Amino acid sequence: MNWIQAAISGVLLGGLYALYATGLSLSFGVMRLINLAHGDLAVMAAFLSSTLVLSFGGSPFWTILVLMPVGFGVGVLLQKVVFDRLVGVDPAFQIVATFGLSIVIQNALLKVYTADRRALDIGPLKTKAFKIAEVSIGLFPLLRFVVAVLVLVSLSLFLGRTSTGRAFRATSDDPEAARLMGINSRAIYMIASGIAVSTVFLAGIFSGAQTNFASSDGPGLLIFAFEAVIIGGLGSLWGTLAGGIALGLAQTLGAEQFTDWPAQLFGHVLFLIVLAVRPNGLFGRAEA
Repeated sequence: MNWIQAAISGVLLGGLYALYATGLSLSFGVMRLINLAHGDLAVMAAFLSSTLVLSFGGSPFWTILVLMPVGFGVGVLLQKVVFDRLVGVDPAFQIVATFGLSIVIQNALLKVYTADRRALDIGPLKTKAFKIAEVSIGLFPLLRFVVAVLVLVSLSLFLGRTSTGRAFRATSDDPEAARLMGINSRAIYMIASGIAVSTVFLAGIFSGAQTNFASSDGPGLLIFAFEAVIIGGLGSLWGTLAGGIALGLAQTLGAEQFTDWPAQLFGHVLFLIVLAVRPNGLFGRAEA
């Protein structure tokens, strides 16, 4: 029964990792952009949510309605100011530039919020659970997983059923051909960046409600997002969910078997195995 409990916990934890990774997967899938500031944007959202709650009261959940549109605006601004110059260039330049952006965000958060850790208080929901047979399922982890699936379903429908989504796919497959067909690639990139940042803002709020956070936590969150994307397959949204679940399962099942070892270690080991055996990930396409 302990194994079943650990497996369910791992699947639900995978929902959070998928939320972290969704924006990263979208950015790479559409723009081939590697954004090392992705985790810092999640931490920024958690701090902004805490500021709104301290100023106006209530649950952190209402701040999602405010911060997701703010995140979209931040993504559009970053695309115009920073990312436009990085699309299509050598990945080394992307890494250096977004690493610099990461340092800027971390130091700005440190200046405004100091090094003290904070947490988002969601009240009794954090510890509430229900039982099926002898297995306990937390309401908050379940809610978080459902939200992750809804985000991925919404993005999949957007990409598959709308003209803008088809423009996303065309720009991803062949930017030059898309431009010749009259698609404004810069506008597509701004929308993609806006969606990517708004989803990572959502992930940051859920992460801040799960555990405390500090201004330096961004790189740690980036690692989970990056590993979920690589395991699932670069550019594959449903692969991102599968990668997040695989990462969560590796951590919880590994910790169940080896109680004296840190749970994150087993996720890192799985990442290395997938990278060695199947570099394109579980659902990724091979690049020419």
